[in-house]
Amino acid sequence: MPAKRATLATIAAAAGVSVATVSKVLNGRSDVAPATRSLVLSALRQHDYVAPPPRRDETAGTVELQFDSDLNAYSNEIIQGAVRAGGELGVSVVISIRKGSERTSRWARELAATGRRALVAVTSELTAAQLAALAEAGLPLVVIDPLNLPRTRVTSVGSTNFAGGLAATQHLLSLGHRRIAYLGGPATAACNQARLHGYRAAMEAEGVAVRQEYIQHRRFRYGDGVEAGACFLTLPEPPTAIFAGCDETAFGVMEAARARGLRVPDDLSVVGFDDTQIARMASPPLTTVRQPLREMGGVALRRALRLAAGERIDSHHIELATELVVRGSTAPAAPRQ
Repeated sequence: MPAKRATLATIAAAAGVSVATVSKVLNGRSDVAPATRSLVLSALRQHDYVAPPPRRDETAGTVELQFDSDLNAYSNEIIQGAVRAGGELGVSVVISIRKGSERTSRWARELAATGRRALVAVTSELTAAQLAALAEAGLPLVVIDPLNLPRTRVTSVGSTNFAGGLAATQHLLSLGHRRIAYLGGPATAACNQARLHGYRAAMEAEGVAVRQEYIQHRRFRYGDGVEAGACFLTLPEPPTAIFAGCDETAFGVMEAARARGLRVPDDLSVVGFDDTQIARMASPPLTTVRQPLREMGGVALRRALRLAAGERIDSHHIELATELVVRGSTAPAAPRQ
């Protein structure tokens, strides 16, 4: 006989919570404690929970998952989460790449005309005109890790970036590092600002001065990590540790160190942010702050569909918990010569 399908009650019992709490997690509600959310997600995976198929009138059309630059390991994690959620809900997910300048009023009308129920934009910088075009086309929008915070209220999904930046820097401080650099993304990016604030808070709490030359803002790209790493490592007093705002730039920093004959972590400790699949494949494996990227993709898609169905969203921004994952790219600071 086929195994009996797990129900919400099954998951609630396994996690030790109410059915209502399980429902909130499935629907991306923000009023669930991070620890409770983690328990529920673990129970869902353990019991291989599959949501019952929605009514047909709720699944018509598709959701556009749109990126503003070439896909990478970060993008892959978001895609897997969104596609999985779409499969559970009977909704197709169309993946596209469109730069910010290409998002015109015609673009919004075309999306609506092709049957898109909603748009999920990833790490995008959206102008007031573009937001107005989407509203005029009647196309709901959810943004994952927005690069800017428009004055217009926009529904968004992110992670606890401040807490992640704090944890990464505290880890390096606990290893005895004091010359710690921060390599972030675009200066105006909301996620970057939060990570930088976390870095500063940890340094200041420890009484360690933040040197201006130890802070750089680049794109979240490997090449930028190589260039920024080279700049840091050629300073008269180079850092002994670098906290990079994403895994990809962290790998660039590691390459910059290798090119100069430095060993990671013996001569330089490196921490990333994301915990993409390649973080575990690096040599040495990368210490990083885990963002629940797949969950973020799934939550964003579910919230987009709720907006498309005319539901009221209780919170316009939801943050999922980050977690420091310690691997082989960090070590105690070497004694000063």
